[in-house]
Amino acid sequence: MKTYQVDKNGFYGNFGGAYIPEILHQCVQNLKNAYLKVMETEEFKQEFAQLLRDYVGRPSPLYLAKRLSDKYGCKIYLKREDLNHTGAHKINNAIGQVLLARRMGKKRIIAETGAGQHGVATATVCALMDMECIVYMGKTDVERQHINVEKMKMLGATVRPVTSGNMTLKDATNEAIRDWCCHPDDTYYLIGSTVGPHPYPDMVARLQSVISEEIRKQLLEHEMRDYPDYLIACVGGGSNAAGTIYHYIDDERVKIVLAEAGGKGIHSGMSAATIQLGRLGIIHGSKTLLIQDEDGQIIEPYSISAGLDYPGIGPMHANLAAQHRATVLAINDDEAISAAYELTRLEGIIPALESAHALGALSKIKFKPSDIVVLTVSGRGDKDIETYLDNQPYND
Repeated sequence: MKTYQVDKNGFYGNFGGAYIPEILHQCVQNLKNAYLKVMETEEFKQEFAQLLRDYVGRPSPLYLAKRLSDKYGCKIYLKREDLNHTGAHKINNAIGQVLLARRMGKKRIIAETGAGQHGVATATVCALMDMECIVYMGKTDVERQHINVEKMKMLGATVRPVTSGNMTLKDATNEAIRDWCCHPDDTYYLIGSTVGPHPYPDMVARLQSVISEEIRKQLLEHEMRDYPDYLIACVGGGSNAAGTIYHYIDDERVKIVLAEAGGKGIHSGMSAATIQLGRLGIIHGSKTLLIQDEDGQIIEPYSISAGLDYPGIGPMHANLAAQHRATVLAINDDEAISAAYELTRLEGIIPALESAHALGALSKIKFKPSDIVVLTVSGRGDKDIETYLDNQPYND
């Protein structure tokens, strides 16, 4: 049977693999050899499930958004990852990877973060499990997400602002990889999205797959069937989307819609619509679609959302787009802001700016009244309040 999941060599179709410096080869090899063995043990499964339940607060609700549904003429369920401890889906992956790192005998955790949610989640789990934590964050993001920076410090993490490039997520990732090269023996690099060299994209997708596992059970309770007609999620690196679609990826009855960050417009020169603008290249150890110039130099991406301005995309999603399994829509800054205000006014839920891009996709799809739609609200909007207030829609 055809599958869109990763193959034994770490590829999704033409995308993926592990393109890494020799100094990291052993680290990545050890991780590749360990991750499935560890994650499939009963001890790991039980500890992971117990922490997701008692610490994170899972299962996260699947909420029928009645007023939103009326507006778009279908049944829209929101998967409420914003209600997790720390306010986003990132905590699912952080717990799983720190449990793995501990079992691999690592003492020091490093991470990169854009919007700060993955940094906060990593710092939270390191505090819980008594691990040293260093988080790399672009200086631009440190400034626009200062509340999350203070949370990380309060949790005991060291936050290292990065001043290279345009000082955002890509640059933070570069610095984290440099650190890993210098400390390969005792350090575990906790990647926050479905990016990086194999096995990271597959590992992160598996740890986030709890989202689609719950959607199945919850839809069965709500609708007497365990699959929706549409799954909608935002993509930067793509971890919340990977978790949302994981158990449905090979189910052709389910339409997958990925919302990427259009920025100020795809052709404005200020965009992070990687799937639509990208060409095949290698970034951070993975072959994927990459926004680049004719010489292969990375073009700096732009989005109003700190979590979506990555110049690449997870190989899983690059393949879904290339194989036409997913529909990819670029949602501009103003469309995302408008969608966030709409959800806030209709349902009393303030979404993260990243999730607002998924909400912005609703107006671009022609739904039938019988359609059942599940849209993942990947995070809550507390961290973005200042941006929302600075960019209120004109009709407000």
